[in-house]
Amino acid sequence: MIGKITGTLDFRGTDHVLIDVGGVGYIVHCSDRTLMAMPGRGERVSLYTELLVREDLLQLFGFTTLLEKEWHRLLLSVQGIGAKAAMAILGTLGPEGVGRAIALQDWAAVKAAPGVGPKIAQRVVNELKDKAPTVMAMGADLGSVLEGVPADDGPDAPARSDAPAAKVKAAGSSAGASRAAAQADALSALLNLGYGQGDAASAVARAAAETPEGETPDEAALIRAALKLLAPKG
Repeated sequence: MIGKITGTLDFRGTDHVLIDVGGVGYIVHCSDRTLMAMPGRGERVSLYTELLVREDLLQLFGFTTLLEKEWHRLLLSVQGIGAKAAMAILGTLGPEGVGRAIALQDWAAVKAAPGVGPKIAQRVVNELKDKAPTVMAMGADLGSVLEGVPADDGPDAPARSDAPAAKVKAAGSSAGASRAAAQADALSALLNLGYGQGDAASAVARAAAETPEGETPDEAALIRAALKLLAPKG
C-alpha cells in the first residue's frame, strides 16, 4: 500500500498530477481543491495517498491531509459512490464541509458536487450520519495540512522561490487545522457528557456554521453553543 508520496511536481492535469519520485513518475488523481493547492512545476510536493485496486486498474488518489483521506474512505463505503464522486464531494465541500453537511443532514450541499444526484446525496447523509462523528472526532489529530510543503523542509533545505505563497498557504492551513481541532474537541467533550454521536455532531456543526465569518471558534465557545442547541425546548 502506498500511503504517502513526496517528490517533484512534474505535471499538473485537469484531475491529476504527475510526481517524480527518484526518477519514477506517479500519476495521482486529486480533487479540485488539492490541485489548486499544488505548487509550481519543479517544486517539491507531498501528498497522502489511497491506492484503489481493481481487476484491470490501479489508481492513486492524493490528499493534502489525513483527515481528507479518511473522509474519502468513508464516502467510498456508501453504495453508488465511486472514487471520482467521493473526490468531487471533497473538492466541492472540503473535509469540514462534508462533516457539516452530514451532521446537519444537508443533502442539498452534497448534491452540489459535480455528478452527484439527489438520490446519491441523500444516501450519503443517511448512511453516514452515525459513522461521520467518528471521523469528525479525528480532526484534532488529523488536522495537519501539507498543501505542497515538502516533508524535508528545514534549516538546511534550499530556499524556495514560492516562499511567500507557501506562507500564505501555511496560514490558511493553520486556521483550517485550528477549526477542525476545535470542532473535534467539542464533539469529544459532548460525547463524554453522554450525548449521542448524531445529536452531538449535528449540534457542533450548527454551532460552527453560526460562527461569524472570519472568526475561528474555540472549543469552549463551541461547547457552550452546542449545549444550548441540545437543551430541551419548552
